[in-house]
Amino acid sequence: MTDTQDRPSRTTQAAGFVRSLTRLTVEEARSGLETRDRVDWMRVIPFIGIHVACIAVIWVGWSWTAVGVAALMYALRMFAITGFYHRYFSHRTFKTSRFGQFMLAVAGASCVQRGPLWWAAHHRKHHRYSDQPADVHSPIQHGVAWAHCGWFTTRPNYATDVSQVKDLAKFPELCFLDRHDALVPALLALSMLGLGALLEAVAPQLGTGPWQMLIWGFFISTVVLYHAVYTINSFAHLVGSRRFETKDDSRNNLLLALLTFGEGWHNNHHRYPGSVRQGFYWWEIDLTYYGLWVMSKLGLIWDLHPVPAKLLEDGRRH
Repeated sequence: MTDTQDRPSRTTQAAGFVRSLTRLTVEEARSGLETRDRVDWMRVIPFIGIHVACIAVIWVGWSWTAVGVAALMYALRMFAITGFYHRYFSHRTFKTSRFGQFMLAVAGASCVQRGPLWWAAHHRKHHRYSDQPADVHSPIQHGVAWAHCGWFTTRPNYATDVSQVKDLAKFPELCFLDRHDALVPALLALSMLGLGALLEAVAPQLGTGPWQMLIWGFFISTVVLYHAVYTINSFAHLVGSRRFETKDDSRNNLLLALLTFGEGWHNNHHRYPGSVRQGFYWWEIDLTYYGLWVMSKLGLIWDLHPVPAKLLEDGRRH
């Protein structure tokens, strides 16, 4: 079923989009919503620091090698956050071994977006309350800026709601990564320093070094990754088309799908979050699904949950 009937005009949609960009929080503050009025500035310092560190590019300069490593780190970690934190830990759309699960969690933790339990818990709540007042990163309810990167700066949203992830909390190794979520990012940053030092020693013609590799391979790639992922919260409920009638305002957006390796097919995903693929049809590019399919052929994961045939048929009618 589509929303072609009684759909607001493009002018009305545009006006709503502009309002979401500038929505003031006075009413919500008056209502006492903790998510809006208690930013934990001490915990936000590392997030701000990662952004500020990018300014160091002025002093370390650039090289094609450093830029290439940054692009590679973006691609690998985008796949990790979308394929592992999202499609595995949040929605369990495929299976793997316990050791494989731990390695998926380590890869996801390298994205510097907290631990696997924290990420999955918030995302499951997002689906439960999507675009309702309890959805802490709904641009419809709270505005684009808050949905993009404001919501996780608050004290209530910093904690992991274990009640949402009891299936994951029974694994001590996942709880360890969730509790010590800075460990993997710190090791990744050190590895970038080490890589830069190694290349400087064995291949000086590449024109890179430890500090340049740290800034490009870790800090810059992390910031770009951050804001690419956040676009799904801030824009995939505002800009795009709707194939399926859902209770929220989720939308499909090709540009966001390319940027986030398939997450931009957001209306598809909200219609059936149990599928391992979010680009339901061959023409909907879903790089994360392609990568997971290759992993399944290698025996690393298995039992990939498909889109139901009837749902695919219903979608083709519109």
